Amino acid sequence: MAMMNEMEYRTIGSALAGGYRAAVYCRLSKDDDLQGESASIANQRDMLEKYCEKQGWEVVAVYQDDGFTGLNMERPDLQRMLRAIERRQINLVITKDLSRLGRNYLQTGHLIEDFFPRNGVRYIAMNDGIDTLRDNNDIAP
Repeated sequence: MAMMNEMEYRTIGSALAGGYRAAVYCRLSKDDDLQGESASIANQRDMLEKYCEKQGWEVVAVYQDDGFTGLNMERPDLQRMLRAIERRQINLVITKDLSRLGRNYLQTGHLIEDFFPRNGVRYIAMNDGIDTLRDNNDIAP
C-alpha cells in the first residue's frame, strides 16, 4: 500500500471534514464583454467569493483569464489552477457557470468526469446547479 504524503493526507481529511480549499475560476472572453457589467470578471469573482464565504469554505486562490475564449483550454490561469490541483493545493473549484470553465464539450467533460475526480476535487458551476458532490448532475447538453 502506497504511503500518502502529508499534503495528500490533509487534503483528504479536510475534504471529509467539509474544510474545502476553494479555487474561484473566472473567465471573460472579448465577446462576453459585450453583455455588459453583469458578466464582468469582478462580478464573477465577488459573487463566487461571497458564496464560498457563506458556505464556510476557504478561498485559497482566484484564477482569472480575461479576454480568452472558452474553446482555448491552454489559458494561462486555467493551466496554473490545474497544476495547483495536481499538487493537491485545491480540492474545490467553483465557477459562475459551466461555460466559464470551458466551451469545448470534450475537454471540459474530461476535466469534470476524469481529472477532477482523479485528483479529489469537487466542482461547482453555481448558476447551472452543477455540483459533482451530488449524483443527480446533468452536464450533458
